[in-house]
Amino acid sequence: MINFEDRVGPDFGEHNPTYPEWNFPTWLADAKFGIFVHWGLYSVPAWAEVGDSPTAVEDAYRDHQYAEWYGNTVRVEGSSAQAYQRATFGEGTSYEDLADVWTAEKFDADDCVALFRKAGAKYVVPTAKHHDGFCLWATDTTPFNSAVRGPRRDLMQEFADSSRSAGLKFGSYFSGALDWHVSDFRAIDSDADIFRLRRNDEDFARYSHAQAVELIERFSPDILWNDIEWPDGGKSDSEFGVAALFREYLRTVPEGIVNDRWGVPSHGYLTREYSDIGGLSDKNWESCRGLGKSFGVNQQETAADVLSVAELVQHLVSVVSRNGNFLLNIGLAADGTIPAIYRDRLLGLGAWLDVNGQAIYNTRPWTGTLSDQQQPHYAVTVGPEATYLCVLTPDAELPPAPLDLAGGSWLGTGDAAVGGVVVPAALRGEPIAVLSIPHRSSDVELP
Repeated sequence: MINFEDRVGPDFGEHNPTYPEWNFPTWLADAKFGIFVHWGLYSVPAWAEVGDSPTAVEDAYRDHQYAEWYGNTVRVEGSSAQAYQRATFGEGTSYEDLADVWTAEKFDADDCVALFRKAGAKYVVPTAKHHDGFCLWATDTTPFNSAVRGPRRDLMQEFADSSRSAGLKFGSYFSGALDWHVSDFRAIDSDADIFRLRRNDEDFARYSHAQAVELIERFSPDILWNDIEWPDGGKSDSEFGVAALFREYLRTVPEGIVNDRWGVPSHGYLTREYSDIGGLSDKNWESCRGLGKSFGVNQQETAADVLSVAELVQHLVSVVSRNGNFLLNIGLAADGTIPAIYRDRLLGLGAWLDVNGQAIYNTRPWTGTLSDQQQPHYAVTVGPEATYLCVLTPDAELPPAPLDLAGGSWLGTGDAAVGGVVVPAALRGEPIAVLSIPHRSSDVELP
């Protein structure tokens, strides 16, 4: 996967802007877990390839596993998406014609957000506009939006209202530099094309800026989550440049934050998409991925393609213990409902967090050292009142603990730690068992 933090061109010389400083907000450092929502025209076909074997590089975009890229894949000659489009919607039906098919007739933002809250999420980040250019709010910049066509509803407003009513923070995903609706390029068929086949002119930079300003003014998103950079024509010190946008954003949302995908030397935090950052990071970062292999819902995925509850818990703990947040994506069906297989996984994760959430929320990473023998078995987080030893392999024979267990008790049973790390029988079937070790002194502070 492409990492974006090192892409910072072009150089405008004396017109290079000065960017504001970013402070990773305490609320996000405490939240740890959020829900990403990919939903749009691509949810109508809900079509992408699946498979366990790696796709050859030259075929990666023809056989794309991201359903939200359907608007590009359908234009790649010989792709299964193109064949599906013709067979399902008829010869001559374009991707953009799907705006008159999509109705979102069963969408209930309150129901969706209630489930996200049960899953343990503390913030929600829906897609306001993906690369297809279709906007999910009542924008004044284009009639290609959900208030004018398709659902004929301001879906972002509904998400924002429901999220905040439920006590969750609200973010907004925006595709800054890729907008196929207002571009006239051939289909992207390589990673290099992502940066070659896009508009970088001033007019488009103004268009993107106007849309992003609308999102800021109308929704005050707690996270402004950009994707695939920003048009180069908007990276100078102009009034429609990224730096000016950042300043406007912070004036409106003083505790707001941006990610690292703007193509400028200013980062709020690092992102890793279906990839990892390595060991303990001294920088705030975020792991984002779908429950399956796609962000948009994909009708071809089966239970075998979707993370189990145990895998979700293990990923969450791994990320949090290394100074990260986990943004788990849910693709909604075209009618606005959450597929049953996703509901089950979310409820299972929420059930684990109901018991063990104190080892996740409001914690910071432990800065001690795990030996090679200990690393497969343990992760450690530090909360305001206790340190948490997360046992990744509750059924295994365990090596000595990496810290003193005195006074520790197991979350979920209350059993005291006795004679080293002995997981109670009732917890050996859990994805991860957690031992809470209270701090011995009021002088203990979070790292």
